[in-house]
Formats: sequence, C-alpha cells, structure tokens
Amino acid sequence: MPVESPALDGAHPRDRSRARAWALQVLYRWESAGGGETIAQALSRVLQSRRVSPRRVGYLELLLETLQDQLPDVDRALKSSLENWRLDRLSVMDRSILRLATTEILFLEEIPPKVSIQEAIHLAEAYGGRDSPRFVNGVLDALFKKAKPGG
Repeated sequence: MPVESPALDGAHPRDRSRARAWALQVLYRWESAGGGETIAQALSRVLQSRRVSPRRVGYLELLLETLQDQLPDVDRALKSSLENWRLDRLSVMDRSILRLATTEILFLEEIPPKVSIQEAIHLAEAYGGRDSPRFVNGVLDALFKKAKPGG
C-alpha cells in the first residue's frame, strides 16, 4: 500500500537526492552490523553522530521507515526481478541502492518511478562498482515493468 507523507510536501529534489545518499550510508551501517539492530536504530545512530540537514531528515526518515516496514515485500519484488542473481550475493551497496529505489517505486507514489530509477543510477555511479549503474538500471527497469499496471 503506497505511503503518503508530509515529508514530501515542499521537499526540494536536491534534498531528496541527498537524503537518498544518507539512506544508503544508514543501510550500509545496518548491514555491516550483521542484523544486530534495526534500520531505525542504525538511522538513530547516524543522526546522533553526523550532521544531517533538517531539510533532508524528513524524507530520510520516511524512506527508511517505509523500507523497514515493507522489507519482505521489497526483497520479494527484487528477487523476482533479478535474473541469474541472488539478493544475498549482491554487494551491500548494490543491494541497498536497489532496496531504496524499490521502496520508492512500490510505496512512495509521489516520487515518479523514472526519477527513482535515475537517482538509483546516480547512487550506483557514485558508490557502486564499475558495472553497478548498468546492473541497477536493468534490475529496476524489470521491476518497474512488472509493477506498473498491465506490466
């Protein structure tokens, strides 16, 4: 079920882009902790130790809370869009980027899916491996085609 939130009201696209980069750092920290904490706990630790602009915190919290609440559905959708790959075999960065974009595509209606895909590609270019941008684009394109009505 899509989520509506005041965190998106008036949020500048640049602030959402930077919030996604922060979300990626939180997910990296969460996965590195080996399951010893929730995503919300990892977010809390990051917000206590790093200076995140208040303009970005609302969307950062919305994105990560939605992912935490919908993680089984997000992972199920990703698994059905991965060909010849297992989610647990992906790099932490690629998996995290895919989870963030999938959360937006499936649950945050206010964000156009094409924007989510393009933002994920930018994150993959900045933080992933050499083949990450092309890989992320292919997986999310397949996911989007399956998720859209008639897809």
